[in-house]
Amino acid sequence: MHPAKVKRNRVKLLTDLPNVGPATAKDFVLLGLSSPQHLVGKDPMKIYQDLCRKTGVRHDPCVLDVFISVTSFMNGDPPRLWWDYTAARRKKYGVL
Repeated sequence: MHPAKVKRNRVKLLTDLPNVGPATAKDFVLLGLSSPQHLVGKDPMKIYQDLCRKTGVRHDPCVLDVFISVTSFMNGDPPRLWWDYTAARRKKYGVL
């Protein structure tokens, strides 16, 4: 969902989260993260690495940006566009 449309008190499904559509929701479920509450306190890099390992594919780094945006939101930050996290991700983890 586009971050501008996210209402924290209405987040019940994974697709209610900022920047999460059906494909990302499916990735979360594949990893055993079937509700937004399962993302509280999670390490976005670990989620990304688990997804790459589980699927046998190195996913685009923008997937990590989405995971950072979602875990940040679930830990209390306001909803933001996933690309708002790209510069910080590159600084912390490199280009990948």
